[in-house]
Formats: sequence, structure tokens, C-alpha cells
Amino acid sequence: MGSRQIVAVLQIGGEFTTDDDGRMTYSGGEAHAMHVKSGWTFKAFKHEISSTLNNLKLDTYVFKYFLPRNNKTLISISNDKDLKRMVEFHAESETTYIYVIKKVDNRVIMSPVADSSTPADSAITGTTPDGSKRQKICASWENAITGVGHVFEGPKEFRDALHKYAIAHRFHYRFIKNDSSRVTVECTDEGCPWRMHASKSPAKEFMIKKVVGSHTCESETVKSHRLASQKWVASVIKDKLRDSPNYRPRDIANDLQREYGLSLNYSQAWRGKLIARKELYSPHEEACNQLPWFRDRILVTNPGSVATVVALEDSKFRFFVAFHASLHGFEHGCRPLLFLDVVSVKPNKHWKLLAATSVDGEGDAFPVALAVVDDESQENWHWFLEQLKASLPMPGEITFISTGKSGLWNDVSLIFPDSYHGYNVNFFIEEFKTQLDGSWSEEVKDIMVEHLKKAIYSCTVDEFNHYIELIKAESDKLAEWLMEAKPDRWSDAFFKGSRLGQYTCSISETISDWIPNRYELPVVQLLDTIRCNLMETIYIRRESSNTWSEVLTPSANQKMQEEVSKALSLGVVCSAEDGNSNVFEVCDGSVYVVNIDTWECTCGKWRASGIPCPHALAVFEQTEQNPLDYCAKYFKTECYRMTYAVSINPIPDVIVPPASADLSQSAGLQPCPILTRRQVGRPKEKPADPRITIKRAVRCSRCKGYGHNKATCKVPLTVTAAVSSQV
Repeated sequence: MGSRQIVAVLQIGGEFTTDDDGRMTYSGGEAHAMHVKSGWTFKAFKHEISSTLNNLKLDTYVFKYFLPRNNKTLISISNDKDLKRMVEFHAESETTYIYVIKKVDNRVIMSPVADSSTPADSAITGTTPDGSKRQKICASWENAITGVGHVFEGPKEFRDALHKYAIAHRFHYRFIKNDSSRVTVECTDEGCPWRMHASKSPAKEFMIKKVVGSHTCESETVKSHRLASQKWVASVIKDKLRDSPNYRPRDIANDLQREYGLSLNYSQAWRGKLIARKELYSPHEEACNQLPWFRDRILVTNPGSVATVVALEDSKFRFFVAFHASLHGFEHGCRPLLFLDVVSVKPNKHWKLLAATSVDGEGDAFPVALAVVDDESQENWHWFLEQLKASLPMPGEITFISTGKSGLWNDVSLIFPDSYHGYNVNFFIEEFKTQLDGSWSEEVKDIMVEHLKKAIYSCTVDEFNHYIELIKAESDKLAEWLMEAKPDRWSDAFFKGSRLGQYTCSISETISDWIPNRYELPVVQLLDTIRCNLMETIYIRRESSNTWSEVLTPSANQKMQEEVSKALSLGVVCSAEDGNSNVFEVCDGSVYVVNIDTWECTCGKWRASGIPCPHALAVFEQTEQNPLDYCAKYFKTECYRMTYAVSINPIPDVIVPPASADLSQSAGLQPCPILTRRQVGRPKEKPADPRITIKRAVRCSRCKGYGHNKATCKVPLTVTAAVSSQV
């Protein structure tokens, strides 16, 4: 089969508008045409786009497209798999539109493409006439300190003025004394006699009392990078960083050299940018004040959703959200199963995410509700469960899976009295491993863990007791610990809830992958980033399920086929003698009783998994019944499609609330900055290595191909001659 290609129209520099029903329209900007081949890698795809757009640098751009007959949700292209899907989705389309969008802190903005004759960096780095701004600034800073008798509000104000004075006069200084009552400095040049002393006066004013000598150092040879402290650099570049979030450290260093005459290395510029970014994008007070606005926008753009924000004492808050699409999917398609997890988003060390997550027919995580809190405490979990109960539309029995920490065993049974509650199996196994001290060999530890896993997945009491006895033979203490942990919370042999073969959930890893790990996001942007990824996930899974033709989902269908192969060697011995024609006995080493009416087998696997066991399948083969009629509905394609039938709608202008909105008066929520302390230990974030550069693709001057040069070209001369003639 030959390589498939589609015609793509690149749109750049325009903007999207959204109408009342959520449909998006693109207008303005430029358009360019290109071919996209199915065999391309994402790297080749980016290279072709760059060539089409006059070698535009694409490091700060993302690529998105609409699926056929849908213009409500933009789909991202970020890897080879995404590119292949796009080509497959548009195989029957005459034209595909690809939108090249500039990104800003995990968000995208529409900005006009720079002229091809203008350097790419000029869109970021502003220019000023050489020295004009520096002369203006220095002229105002030359008199920041006038001499003896100059009064300041305090030592901090004096140090700030001294810093500006040193930049204007281009000299370095060091502190001889520096405390809350006195500051003494001197010039760092060995031959320069300049010295200054300031302290509190009898009137409690901070005043310069002594200035000795004048500067004799050569200011032109001063290495001025020492004058550019991290905080000072941050204060200077903050406004520009707000307008150009992709302001690069190299550009910062060049601008400070041109505008202030200060020489900075890459690391200094990077650290100054880091401090400025934290001041701009992590203002807790501003983030807290935006939460009521964000809640209102959720309720307006996604009717049927539940969103709550509560201000607490000690500058704390709680925020709960459950989108209508998530609630609808849980009610109509997901298993009645909720995993309670806490998600620690690494860059956001000040907040925790509490999540209630269900599972779809493919075993993939389906977030139902989220809450942002300050820590994983019992009070916060209790509040979260109360909000969850108020938002859930289904009154039936629900099975909860959690670690049981923070009082969850009591709170779940209190708020959901008709529910079931079990351990997260991965957590329980890790807890078991902590009981295996250093006296155990690694081989024996692995054997004990394997016995525990088999005890967890045992569906009968006899099988469970067998593996507990094997553990007890090695250690009575371990067996006793397991029994004290209440087997009805972790073993299929005793658990009364409905896990349907799902013992763990990977929502923590999923959300962590959605959040950028280079810097901390404000609460509103953090939540909206999750919303955007969830919106895209729902749409992709819905479109994928529309191509399924089987009654069961692919994973359930595969499991069914595996069970059918096991049932081929089994025989139905006889019907039960109690007069019930729907009760059968099946011989499989032992005799198992299958009851079709109650969907039960004495092996216990049918009830535990929701899919008929081999014994039941043998009965269906004998009685010529369709086994698909005896599978739990949650594994059927129709139910899966109901899970993702409703979309999450976009929330326009989520970053900046309207200027006229008085956020502090909304719902009684007053400004509430979170009081936090610096985390212990060395910061994990490191500056990018300035030696690492993006290498351009090597192109052969002989055959015009990529990946080699003229010296290593193996293309025959006849071919290269033909290529040259075409060029």
C-alpha cells in the first residue's frame, strides 16, 4: 500500500472566535499550502512547516486542527502518533486546515507571523536607540545619593538607592557593616579611598553621616555584572516578561547590556527571569480572587456543572469542580466505581488536588470531580466527599477505592452509607513490603509479594486461605498483619463491592503529565489546563469509539476471546437436580456450579470481573446462548460511547477576568494569599545549559537531500544531474 498524503492549509497569525453554541471560527492571518504524508515523523512535519513559513522558528508554536465535521474542539499534534491520526482522520477530505498557534505558559495565543525579512527574535526583544535609555536612566540615578545628611526611610531604602547610585557611576562596593541600624560600604577597588557610612539618627531617621574620599577607580573597566542582583534584574524585566512570556535569558542579558550598561552571564539572566516569573504568575492573592470568576465562567459555559469555592480562616480556600460532561459520563457509562486519590503537582507545592476518578469500559481513567485544597487533611476530604455526594446524580451503590488515609474509612461510610470501600491494591502491596525488613532475602521477598497478589485476586475462600497459609509458614507476624488489615477490604474472596477487575487507577500520573513541570501555575490556570486536556481526551476517545464495530470494547472483547479458548476443553457434566434448568455443573478438575439467572459461578471469577468465566462460557456453548448477553453493560461499546457523549465546552478569556469585575466582593470571598514557607532543600529547577543548541538539519548541496553532506552522498550522478536541472 502506497504512502497516503493530504493537502494541508497552514493558518498563522489570525484569531479564533467562539459563537453561542461553542463553534469556533478562524479569521485573519496568512495561509500557506503544503502536503502532509502519512509516513512522516513529527520532526519531518515541523521541518516542512518551517520551510513553508520562510524558515520560521517553531520552538514557541503548537499545531492544532479540527476533526472532520467538528469545529468545537481543537486537537493537538505533538508527536508521531498524533500526526498519523490526523492523516487518517482526513483521508477522505479534500483539504485539511492546520493552525500554527503561538503558545504562552501552556496556553496559546494568536499573534501575527513576523515578516520573513525580520529576525525571529525581534518579536520578543525590543530595541531602543543605542545608549538613549541608559543615559536617561543614569541621569536620574546619579543623584540617588546626594551626600552627608541625605535621609532615607530605613536601611532597605538606603541599600536600594546605593545600588542605583553604583550603576549610574559604574563602580562596585562591598558591605563592611550591614544590619538594621547601620550600613557601611566601601569601593572594592584596591586603590580607591571612597567609603560611606549611614545609621539611625537621634530622631530615628536613617541618614548618611559620613562620606570619605571620592572615586579614583577606572569606571570603564568595571565588570558591572556584579551590580545586577537577581531581584534587581527581576524588577527590571517584569513588565517586559508579562508582555513576552518567552523572553529568553540571552535576550535579557543583551537588553540589560544595551539599556543599562550591565554585563550578565546566562545564569544570572535565567535566575532573574525565574524570580520575575514567580512574581508574575504565582500571585496567590490574585489567583484566589479569580476563583469566584472562574467558578461563574464554568457554570455559564458548561450548564449542569457543579463548582464551589469556599474561603476559610488562616488565608486558606477550597475549590470543587465537577463538569457536566464528567457527571453525565459517570452516570450513563462508567462503572459504579470511584477511586479517591490525592495528586501532588510538583511545581505547585502549595496546593493538593483531591480527585474522584471512575473507569470506562476500556479500563482508562475518567475524572469525575476535582478539588484544590491546601493539604490532604481529614477535614478537606470530608468536605470533598460532601460536595461529591451533592453533585452525583445517581443514588445507587458506589464502590470506593482509596488508601484509607486521612480518615477516609470513616468518612466514606458516613457520607455514603450504602457504599462499599476497599484498598487501592498498589498501595496495599507497598504497605506489605514495608513489613518485610532487612532480614528477608530479595528472593523470599518476591515470593511473599507474589503470594499476597494471589491472595488478593483469589475469588474463593479456600484459595485465599491457601495463600495465607503459605505466608504464615514463613512468618506468623505477616499473616497476622494481613488479617488485621481486614480481607474484606482487599481480597476478591471477601470484598462485597463491584470492582469489576479494576484494582488501581493512574489518574495521578495522567494529571501530572498534563501540568508543565518547569514552573508553578496559578490555581486558575492549573485547573483550566486540566480542563483543556480533559476536553481533548473526551473528544479523542469518542471519535475513536465511533470506529468500533464489536458489541464489546476492544479490551473486553480480547478478554472474552481468551476466556472462550479456556472453555473449549471443559464439559458440562449435568444440570443441577433442584429442578432449576438454569443451574449447571461444569467439570474443570473440580466441579463448579454455574447459575445463569444470578450470573454466578462458584469459582467467583464471573462476579469479580463482570465477564463470564470459562465455566459459564462452556454452559453457553452447551445451551447455544449468546455470552455477550451476560457481560456487564459497562464493557459494551454502546455504554462506552455514552461515557463520552457530552463534551466539555471551552471557557474564553480564562486567564484574565474582566477589569470591571470586583472579584473581592464575589460570593463573600476576600483576598486570601496563601502563607507558605520556602521548601527545604536545594531547588530542583536548573537553568538550561547554554551550550546545548538546536542543530539545524544537514542538507546535501549535491542531491538536495537531508541527513548527509556532499562528501558522503551516495546518490548516482545521473540522479543529481536531473535534480539540478529541475532546480
